[in-house]
Amino acid sequence: MADRTHHLVADPDAGRVDAWLAGRLPLSRSRLQDLIRTGRVTVDGHPVRPSFRLQGGEAVVVREPPPEPSTLQPEAIPVPILHLDDQVVVVDKPAGLVVHPGRGHPTGTLVHALLHLLDGAPPPAEAALRWHDDPPRPGIVHRLDRGTSGVMVVARTAAAHARLAEQFAEHSTERRYAALVWGEPPADRGTVDAPLRRDPRNRLRFAVLDGGRRAVTHWRVLGRAALPGGRGAPVALVECRLETGRTHQVRVHMRHIGLPLVGDPIYGPARPPWPESLADLRPEHQLLHARTLAFDHPATGERLRFSSPLRPRFAALVERLGLALP
Repeated sequence: MADRTHHLVADPDAGRVDAWLAGRLPLSRSRLQDLIRTGRVTVDGHPVRPSFRLQGGEAVVVREPPPEPSTLQPEAIPVPILHLDDQVVVVDKPAGLVVHPGRGHPTGTLVHALLHLLDGAPPPAEAALRWHDDPPRPGIVHRLDRGTSGVMVVARTAAAHARLAEQFAEHSTERRYAALVWGEPPADRGTVDAPLRRDPRNRLRFAVLDGGRRAVTHWRVLGRAALPGGRGAPVALVECRLETGRTHQVRVHMRHIGLPLVGDPIYGPARPPWPESLADLRPEHQLLHARTLAFDHPATGERLRFSSPLRPRFAALVERLGLALP
């Protein structure tokens, strides 16, 4: 397949070439930056940097290479579909399911499941999903950690991916999580505004550190309880609303304020005080659920909102503790 070439003329005071192109082509800004760095974008016939500023009137040419053929194979993994059309699919991701292939998880991911679930779904000309420019992560706009369950949207076309990615970057989506945390919250609600970056002492973790990316989590208490037993460790059911969406954001932010998630194998206590009376409900993953997701449909602009109930063991534990979601 030959390159797909886009010919454009820069608007007056267009600004950064990568940002301007992202608003005009069905490609993500990160993908465009890769094309610019590899010389596939020229301005008046010359290669430029992603930060190059357009003044207006320049001839901008983008040579988009054909997508690499995907080697991913469909797998019959059950994943509930909440919404499906020719632009997006919204799913209720189970806990324990990795979103896309990566180191240690070449198969058995949400991506493999979608290839199976959407086989034959319209639009037929675009097969199961119209994967964008990243074959191992086709259509993935945002992620949930392996142990986190709940609502996710996946793009089915390159244009949908670009428009959804823009919404996530601009924080215009609505994301609300339910979490069960250890400890006694100091107030009924609060905000954590603390930068996150990878922990230099442990590359599997993230930490609140200067120089990290800005991260903001708004939280409110939905209920307080104590685990049954002699020690009666306090727990709380909390709703977290994400203003930003960084890796492990809720898990790190809640630990940062002394409220680590129950069941969290990375950020939780090493020896949680779990009572024998709740042995049947001991969590296998962090008790974090993406309860609500709202976004503007990438084609129609209609505001869509989706919710999913807590996974069964999480819901049973909440009920056993005498708590409830509003």
